[in-house]
Amino acid sequence: KDKATRDDAVRLDKWLWAARFYKTRALAREMIDGGKVHYNGQRGKPSKIVELNAELKLRQGNEERTVIVLALTSQRRGAGEAQQMYQETEASIANREKMALARKMNALTMPHPDRRPDKKERRDLMKFKFGEPE
Repeated sequence: KDKATRDDAVRLDKWLWAARFYKTRALAREMIDGGKVHYNGQRGKPSKIVELNAELKLRQGNEERTVIVLALTSQRRGAGEAQQMYQETEASIANREKMALARKMNALTMPHPDRRPDKKERRDLMKFKFGEPE
C-alpha cells in the first residue's frame, strides 16, 4: 500500500468512536470484540480498515441498527457532522420504530403500583421471595 492509502485508512473502532456510536474507543473495541458489531455481514475486528459504502450492523442494548458508511474520518466531530458520516437503512429505521412501539405497548400492560410498599408489605414481600428467616 502507498502512503496516501495508509493515511486515509481508519480503523473500525476509531470510526465508530468518531461517528459517535460509542463514547470511548475502548468501549467501541469492547463492543466489537463482544460480537455486537458486524462489518459487511461478518463479525468485525477493532483493527479492520473501514471502507466507503460498507454495511455495519450495530447492536446497542435492545436496538439493532444497520448503517452504510458515507465518510471516513478518525477525528471526533460534533453530533451534526458525525451523522453525515453514515446513513441508516430504511429497513433498520422501520425495525427500530416497530421495536420501540412494542416496548411501549408492553410497558402499558405491566402493572404499576400506586405507591411504594410500607414496612409491613416489604416484610411480607421478603418472606414471600426468600422464605422465613431462621
